[in-house]
Amino acid sequence: MQPKIIVFTTPLCAPCELIKRILTTEGLAFEVRDLMVDEAAAKLMQEHGIRSAPALSINDQIYGGDDLSPERLVVLLEL
Repeated sequence: MQPKIIVFTTPLCAPCELIKRILTTEGLAFEVRDLMVDEAAAKLMQEHGIRSAPALSINDQIYGGDDLSPERLVVLLEL
């Protein structure tokens, strides 16, 4: 069963685009939330102490920073 994935992003964010490309390549469906226009998403990131994009929600667990390296993504997404 595929996890519920949300990518929290900002415009012109190269690391955000990389994560979306990895997810697409792996055939995983995901939602995108733009932190510049989605106030609820921005507040959620603030509550989790995440101050930069990208961030990722996998089954309601929030990840950011070093957790989003390609090597760590493989583990988080069980690829």
